[in-house]
Amino acid sequence: MTDPNRPSDHAAQPDGVSRRRLFGLAGVGALGVGAGVAGGLAVARATDGDAGAAQTALGQPVAGPSVWPFYGAQQSGIVTPAQDRLHFAAFDLSAAATRDDLVRLLKAWSDAAAKMTQGQEAGEFGALSGPYDAPPDDTGEALGLPASRLTVTIGFGPGLFRDSAGRDRFGLADSQPDHLQPLPHFPSDNLRPDLTGGDLCVQACADDPQVAVHAVRNLSRIAFGTASLRWSQLGFGRTSSTSTSQATPRNLFGFKDGTANLKAEDPAAVDEHVWVHEDDDPKASWLAGGSYLIARKIKMHIETWDRTSLSEQEQIVGRDKRDGAPLSGGDEFTLPDFEAAGRDDKPLIGPVAHIRLAHPSQNDGVRILRRGYNFADGNDELGRLSAGLFFIAFVRDPDKQFIPLQTRLSRDDTMMEYLQHTGSGIFAVPRGAQPGGYVGDTLLA
Repeated sequence: MTDPNRPSDHAAQPDGVSRRRLFGLAGVGALGVGAGVAGGLAVARATDGDAGAAQTALGQPVAGPSVWPFYGAQQSGIVTPAQDRLHFAAFDLSAAATRDDLVRLLKAWSDAAAKMTQGQEAGEFGALSGPYDAPPDDTGEALGLPASRLTVTIGFGPGLFRDSAGRDRFGLADSQPDHLQPLPHFPSDNLRPDLTGGDLCVQACADDPQVAVHAVRNLSRIAFGTASLRWSQLGFGRTSSTSTSQATPRNLFGFKDGTANLKAEDPAAVDEHVWVHEDDDPKASWLAGGSYLIARKIKMHIETWDRTSLSEQEQIVGRDKRDGAPLSGGDEFTLPDFEAAGRDDKPLIGPVAHIRLAHPSQNDGVRILRRGYNFADGNDELGRLSAGLFFIAFVRDPDKQFIPLQTRLSRDDTMMEYLQHTGSGIFAVPRGAQPGGYVGDTLLA
């Protein structure tokens, strides 16, 4: 029984609008939306301001600049313009979990994610209502905060189909995509088991770190008894742009990163390189319209890099540090000329420069959609900064796109002297859910 003396969940928040009220104004229209183009989803206009105008092929959120829809043809958080903050989490299902438990979990996750992305509290009662003698079904730390462009993206790891002993725990082995296999060992790898793998993953991105953490915290709370957190990572300062409306950011080495990244405004390229097609894998047709997420935790040897000359840094990267222009000349977006030579007839962009080894023209046209973040985890046991890049990429075919590219970089890229890969994971990201459904229903329904 609810205590009448408890404050109402409709009490005014510091900004004058509760998250539940925000949902009432903006989210209800968003939840009844159909599919969009290239992952951008249009929702029914819920405000009278200019922020409600749909923009470009992205299908900008019409319920306001801080709200992105959860339901749609593709999951948000892939081609959505990259937010400033990340909380990534990998989960393991309990030994006692059944297929029915898995379905219940994904339904509950989808319902909670749909609410939280619209600025609403998770659960039926939220943080302040419901039985007074029971734990709240929202943790409450996001009360009074806007949705902050929160997106929640859910993926399935190889262990969901076959565990480490090869057992088919949930009757899904026959539907495992051929490309959903643990990544091979790369020359630069020094992976920690506690930062690798996972049966499920959640990528929560937002412009407010507390909103992103709130999302993962509540999904972890909902999973109690069915799945437990295996490893997680907080990220800040996106290291790539997924929209032409965004400026190219800098990584912790101080260089502009992701200049040639795929952009949502090029739906043909996104369709070719990111979205899985119906005929890519006949036994995994449930993944059509989805993608593969690859996560890599990459520690940067910051102190060593900081003692390296500017000239050497630029030679290692293959771009100038000021503007991000290739060393062959031009501006940031000028195509690099790998044949251009200096006075000594040596190429201006060296044979092991990062930009050369990673460029599509040097990799059979392979492109990936990068969505990484910086991280800083304090210091390590030697008193050095524990910081680096939390790399996230979305690809259509890991075997043709990511694995050959990473093998080449790990083997030949001079930058690897300043990097160490300590965490890794690969996940199949199903297409988006529709109202009344849940992420993964194409596999499990």
